Amino acid sequence: MAFSSDDFKLYQILLFKESGLSIKEDKAYLLESRMNSLIKKLDIPDTATLTAKVKAGDVTVKKEVVEAMTTNETFFFRDMHPFDKFRDVVLPKIFENKPVGSTIRIWCAACSSGQEPYSLAIILKENAAKFAGYNFEIIATDLSDDILDTAKAAKYSQFEVQRGMPITLLVKYFKQEGTDWLLNDDIKSMVKFEKFNLLDPMTKYGTLDIVFCRNVLIYFAAETKSMVLSELYQRIAKHGFLFLGGAETVVGVTDKFKLMEGERGLYIPHDSVYL
Repeated sequence: MAFSSDDFKLYQILLFKESGLSIKEDKAYLLESRMNSLIKKLDIPDTATLTAKVKAGDVTVKKEVVEAMTTNETFFFRDMHPFDKFRDVVLPKIFENKPVGSTIRIWCAACSSGQEPYSLAIILKENAAKFAGYNFEIIATDLSDDILDTAKAAKYSQFEVQRGMPITLLVKYFKQEGTDWLLNDDIKSMVKFEKFNLLDPMTKYGTLDIVFCRNVLIYFAAETKSMVLSELYQRIAKHGFLFLGGAETVVGVTDKFKLMEGERGLYIPHDSVYL
């Protein structure tokens, strides 16, 4: 069932207010698809009933709508390039600016079902000897309770592990349970998951060395992108790094970050120690 223009606007306002998601008319098909899936999950007769509940201010239904629309696709070692840069460029540069014994603090914003932070944890585990002398803290956050439960469980289907996970790492760090694969506890324990909305103040995270905020800002309106990037600038150390998606840019949005020369998707503060 297609949404009327008034109903579509209702969802537009709700999503923007609660999550910063800016959904244009050309994405109406995505809204319809996600809401059709949601009515089945909630055992609601149709989208008209769902919309009526949203209009009535049903808190639970509104939360489910936001979570359904903000859950994005992810997979292990997505695009690979950022993970190579994390290991070969970013960490060595941070080591030059932080003494041995320091803790390197990493935040994966909008972590979805956990593949990104777990990929980073596996890289750290694989290179433990090389990175000896430093401690690592990986914080992973998302807006969705359901997706965070999935991330914490760290149980993935055959299809999910086949997307990006090298077979050698799969057999080394997962154990098979039926048709699923369960991540080993030593990797799971390296990541701390918690719920967080990127529209909220980020002061609770203190100073961060590395932030992954990939393929998130593309869904935000320009003013929301600017606000989020300004908040991130306040959190990232002058020797720190920000990873955005390969198709994302800060040009025309903020002057607080600069693209690291020759590095697609890798940004540093405008007053970075590397400039």
